[in-house]
Amino acid sequence: MTDRPGKNTYDLWARLRFAVIGRVLANPPDKGALKAEIAALAAQEWRHPVTGEMVRFGHSTIERWLYRARRDRQDPVGALRRKPRQDAGRQGSMSLALRQALRTQHAEHPGWSAQLHWANLVAAAKTKPELRPVPSYATVRRFLRAQGLDKRRRVTSRRTAGALAAEAKLASREIRSYEAERVGQLWHLDCHVGSRRVLTPRGEWQTPLLFGVLDDHSRLACHVQWYLADENAEDLVHGLIQAFLKRGLPRALLTDNGSAMTATEVTEGLARLGILHDTTLAYAAYQNGKQENFWSTVEGRLMAMLEGVADLTLPLLNEATQAWAEGDYNRKRHSEIGATPLARFLEAPSVLRPCPDAGDLKLAFTRTEQRTQRKSDGAITIDGRRFEAPNQYRHLTRLHVRYAAWDLTRVHLVDDRLNKVLCRLFPQDKARNADGLRRSLTPISAGPTPPPASGMAPLLKDLIDEQRATGLPPAYLVKTQESSDE
Repeated sequence: MTDRPGKNTYDLWARLRFAVIGRVLANPPDKGALKAEIAALAAQEWRHPVTGEMVRFGHSTIERWLYRARRDRQDPVGALRRKPRQDAGRQGSMSLALRQALRTQHAEHPGWSAQLHWANLVAAAKTKPELRPVPSYATVRRFLRAQGLDKRRRVTSRRTAGALAAEAKLASREIRSYEAERVGQLWHLDCHVGSRRVLTPRGEWQTPLLFGVLDDHSRLACHVQWYLADENAEDLVHGLIQAFLKRGLPRALLTDNGSAMTATEVTEGLARLGILHDTTLAYAAYQNGKQENFWSTVEGRLMAMLEGVADLTLPLLNEATQAWAEGDYNRKRHSEIGATPLARFLEAPSVLRPCPDAGDLKLAFTRTEQRTQRKSDGAITIDGRRFEAPNQYRHLTRLHVRYAAWDLTRVHLVDDRLNKVLCRLFPQDKARNADGLRRSLTPISAGPTPPPASGMAPLLKDLIDEQRATGLPPAYLVKTQESSDE
């Protein structure tokens, strides 16, 4: 048997010793009878506090316990506790050279296990006498644990500067679990590569990608959906809009640093909707641990129930996922929060905001860029395609447009100062323009139409008057008709 779980060995020994001498303390024997009383206790069997076996204790041992308890009247049980060894945690068999060699070895190879450190220490001692004798593996393991030289996990197999910086930060900063206090205070967003492939209508097998959004406080799955394409901003926005329409607008959103999560359309869209966008540290997936745990649930329950489906398609997979998320996951008791995600989502304090309609959401998730207007035909170019600007804006050299890179059917002209949509822009239709019909130009300003110019310009009239006032003859020769006849 091993130590009893949840019990302190020192306390167990103190209680056993007190149980042995307790009746002597409670009913002191008469003078001269103490020796016989101790002999009777020594003849009895007692249950070992650790192994549980029946044992006996010697006369002198019981006598020593008795006198020790008598001396401490305030805490006799505490006086019977086993004292820790004076050399506990010091590893006296390890020399200073061994300690330094282990520290150096761990600094160079923080990902090694204690077994690997000990094996390399044994190998190094063959050529370095100062490291001999090498202590046992248990001693080396205790030393490493006492010094905090644990095995450091590698955040990634890549040895880039960013990965090394992430490992250094992970080693120097503590990790703590956290939870938002209110519903809608923080949402988690991430994507997961599925463990099974689906059959497409074209007869191809493709690996789907699962998009998911979780509420931090309630763990509610706000929206989950599978996509065929790789992780991109278009699918991310498509899924995120559905999550907003279902649950409302959160206050903050936590994502990783993927290209889709940091796309201009996503970052600008979240800012327009008043949602704080936070990203995890590079190579620090543990910061989004609730989402990672959700993926394990998806694979362990949902995908496990689809093992018998041979020709799994994307529509069937999405249908099953929606049914499972709403009917099983959101309504099943969560061990960490002690309630179902749906119940906590509905009952807990919420800071969610009303969600705009789908059209406004699509307009929000766009990028704002500047384009130069062509003077010839009033067109601008976006991704190699020309769009015609209304003629009332023909006097502007630069126009600010808002669009999504994956959807050029909705391009809008905006006022960058007021952040206001002015009108929608449409692609240039050269075939239609070939009919020769042209609209009249709309006046740029609404002021009265000025009269046509008449007479000499004021500046030129002033220059002539100044020239005449000098009294000098004109600086040219007059050619008359008479002089030409001669």
